[in-house]
Amino acid sequence: MHGTSDTGHPGQRTRRGRARTVVRKIAVRLAGERGAATAEYAVATMAAVGFAGLLVIILRGDEVRGILTDLVRNALTVG
Repeated sequence: MHGTSDTGHPGQRTRRGRARTVVRKIAVRLAGERGAATAEYAVATMAAVGFAGLLVIILRGDEVRGILTDLVRNALTVG
């Protein structure tokens, strides 16, 4: 019976009915943001690509390459 509680009193909503109402309200609020997640992923991906490009430019320098080579060589050297 729609609109009655588990005890059968008219006018009182059941827990299930209240839950459905809450879910409907949330769905209505989120309906206008369907493409938001996709746009956020696109922006984050573009930022990551830009950062990777910057790192490539920095790491191509001879000084940085020497520092990294020495760092790896020292890390792999035992005692």
